[in-house]
Amino acid sequence: MNQDKPHVLVIDGMALLFRSFFATAMSGNYFKNDKGIPTNAVQGFARHVLAAQNIMQPTHMAICWDKGMNTFRNELFDGYKANRPKPAVELVPQFDMAQELSEHLGWKNFGLVGMEADDTIASITHKWQDDARFTIVSGDKDLLQLLHSSTEIAFTKKGFTIYDMYTEDRFQQEYGISPLLFPDVKAFMGDSSDGYAGVKGIGPKTALQLIQTYGSVENVVESLHLLKTGQRTKIETDLDMLHLSKQLATIRRDVPIDAELDHLQLQNIESDKYDFLYDQGYTILARQLQSTK
Repeated sequence: MNQDKPHVLVIDGMALLFRSFFATAMSGNYFKNDKGIPTNAVQGFARHVLAAQNIMQPTHMAICWDKGMNTFRNELFDGYKANRPKPAVELVPQFDMAQELSEHLGWKNFGLVGMEADDTIASITHKWQDDARFTIVSGDKDLLQLLHSSTEIAFTKKGFTIYDMYTEDRFQQEYGISPLLFPDVKAFMGDSSDGYAGVKGIGPKTALQLIQTYGSVENVVESLHLLKTGQRTKIETDLDMLHLSKQLATIRRDVPIDAELDHLQLQNIESDKYDFLYDQGYTILARQLQSTK
């Protein structure tokens, strides 16, 4: 990656917010403010962003969010994410609080109704792929398809500081395919957490072998006559779900990003921001920021 280009940290806000919520909610620790509203997810999210900034040393940053419960994928398939439990009542108010806090600290929020945070992340890295280098911070393996010579992914692993770093080279060594073909693999194996089945009876290993051999879902379908009878029957039985699963697994790159690259430039967080933090009950975060001044 060209070290001279701007380095943009692209944060999956949803992933860090959920992760931060569960890290303390398990022990019943919600860090409620004086209005009785939980702040555990918001403060954990912001502390995670600050830690990532400290490690990655970016020049620019974007925070990406889901907007609303339903997206175009729900229009395509009723069952998409239908098996996921609703967010805990203690988490619900913290979605808007986190975005308000980001704005207050000078971090630029992105998100569009009907699109997932993943689609916004992809659209940002695609828009400026020739002008910047990117580090995406997330826990979502679906994002592997975005790996590129200009884009790496830091998958959250433990605490605020331990990451599993993926580059395009590492992906190609491990999977033997281009990252762009990752949705084709997922189309065969499905994704139980997102609620789509792929092809029943084809697991991750076979799915990958098929794409390594034939290069895409469409090429496999054209080559059905070359497959063993058992595999061919499974694919023919679930052909519609196979094509639908690929659509659901493919991250969009066409979300309009209404910003110039320099709008994402990071500024120092001035001490006059701290009063707001204390007012909102973000005491742990305020103290952390003051201690690093």
